[in-house]
Order: sequence, then C-alpha cells, then structure tokens
Amino acid sequence: MAIHATPPLCPASCGSAGAREITGCRFSLYPLTDRFVDIILEAVSSVDTTKVWHHTDHLSTVYRGKRIHVLDAVKACFIRVWQPDVHMCMEATISRGCPGDVEADAYLAEDDGLLNEPGIKDRHFTASCKISLYPMGREDYMLHIARIVELAREYGVYAGPGHYVTMLEGDVQALFTYLDAATLYCDQNLDHYIL
Repeated sequence: MAIHATPPLCPASCGSAGAREITGCRFSLYPLTDRFVDIILEAVSSVDTTKVWHHTDHLSTVYRGKRIHVLDAVKACFIRVWQPDVHMCMEATISRGCPGDVEADAYLAEDDGLLNEPGIKDRHFTASCKISLYPMGREDYMLHIARIVELAREYGVYAGPGHYVTMLEGDVQALFTYLDAATLYCDQNLDHYIL
C-alpha cells in the first residue's frame, strides 16, 4: 500500500490540490412529457445562481460553491420544475472534499443570505426520494451512514430501507430541510463524501 505525503491525483481529473470545502451538486431532471426540454430550461433559467458556479450541458446541470447556496439553488430548480400534471424525477449527486475541487473557490466568500428561498419557501408538494451516502476513505463509514439514516427518522422523512438506498418521503420542504441537516453533518464529520 502506498502512502502519499501530498493528496493523490483525483481520478475524476480535477487535479491534486484545492479548496476542499467546496460543495458541488450535479443533477439531471426528467419531466415525463414531450414538453421536457422547455420545462427543464425554464426551471434552470429561473434559479438565481449569483452565489454559485454553474454550468448546464445536454445531460445535466452543476452548481458549486458554499453548501447552503448549492442546496438553495438545487431546491429552487427542483421546486420550479415540478408541475402537478407531470411526473418528474431528479437524479442528483452531492459531493464535498475532492482534493482538486478549485473551480468555484471564489464563491466560498459569499455571505449566507439565501437568494432563492424567499420565492420557494411556501411551495408544497409530496415527493419520494432515495439516498445513499458514501463517506470516502473512512474505515468507520457505517457509523456515518447510520447517523444519516437516523437523521431521516428524526426529521420525519424516513420511509424505509431499500437495497443500496434509504427511502425518504414527505413534503418537499421537509425533504430539503433534512438534506440541509444531512450535508451539514457530513461537512462537520467527513473530509470527503458523496451523497
């Protein structure tokens, strides 16, 4: 086994040293309708991304910066893409701690005022969710996974176990409140995680 004095190169081609406190989320939206392009583009363009680095390509969107602003933007996009007559899915990967994550480090200086929350805090609908936590480089990873599951119970969104996932269900506001608590726990206890 090799021991590195400096952080190893990231296999995702993001380099070898960077601002490990950057949170990133890559997500894809799937409204099941022939109007999917318009629905997705309208939702993405409606989000105030002033406080996050962002990029949309033909497969997904990425938001990167401070954890609270990344979650604020993701929540806004999810809420704004939802329509009562359209079945819609979002597949998202949240990550923090990649050794080479530097491209959004300027956004870490932003204040904590949320830009999207005032316009979405009163929107309510029920959503289902599946989560899997991957604490990177930790022998005690199961302790952290168990804590994330316990947090889901505490926040009232736990819907049961599944193969390779934990199922969640509840009001969209409650689910994102839980995701805020879960990612805060990860920030405080894990150097590198993927959710």
